[in-house]
Amino acid sequence: MELKAVIVEDEANSREILRNYLSKYCENVTLLGEGSTIEEGLRQIKKHHPDLVFLDVEMPFGNAFDLLDQIPDRTFETIFVTAYNQYAMDALNHHAAYYLMKPINIDELIKAVDYVRAIKEKENALEGQVLQARPVRAEGKITLPQQDGFQVLDVSGIYFCKADDNYTEIYLEKKKIVVSKTLKYFEEALQSYSFARIHKSYLVNVAEVVKYKKGKGGSVVLSNGKELSVSASRKADLLSYFQ
Repeated sequence: MELKAVIVEDEANSREILRNYLSKYCENVTLLGEGSTIEEGLRQIKKHHPDLVFLDVEMPFGNAFDLLDQIPDRTFETIFVTAYNQYAMDALNHHAAYYLMKPINIDELIKAVDYVRAIKEKENALEGQVLQARPVRAEGKITLPQQDGFQVLDVSGIYFCKADDNYTEIYLEKKKIVVSKTLKYFEEALQSYSFARIHKSYLVNVAEVVKYKKGKGGSVVLSNGKELSVSASRKADLLSYFQ
């Protein structure tokens, strides 16, 4: 997998060496930004949301641990690159993935990057099992994938879902949630519940239908007052819920 990286190092020569080593010896590492101070490093990290940060320990006006303390909920892995070995315990306490000593040994750098890649691949595999819209063990709930994790939602709280190209708008009582999945995806995810596809654009919670208006396809009125069209080809499926 590709790793997005940021370098935070106050010495220009050290940044150049690491940049060149990454380009020449570490495949699928994309360097997105560099910083020479804690403040610049924080800006680069917040801007690029990297998978990996190469971090020198001693910098002007502070050190690497001051930077990490300002990002308590970080999702990136950290490789320390330093000329001082006395910080190893502090690095361990800050959950560093690897500790490289200067001058950088190329084999150790490759090993460190591969180690981080293995961590990230394992995380992605685990998230791939969880971050999808599907019923969970808790009765009547579904998980919705989001950029920073997933949201657990009561299925009974969904009035209807509306297609918006490759996105789906999920309408609740007081808000709308937009998820980067197709309506077909949610039709399959909610198939064990009473949800009916009434139109190419709509998937409705049948429990919220309070009225059906006749027509070639007709329309339904939901308990929140929203009226949605029913396509002729979907009419029979909808009415089967009320027979």
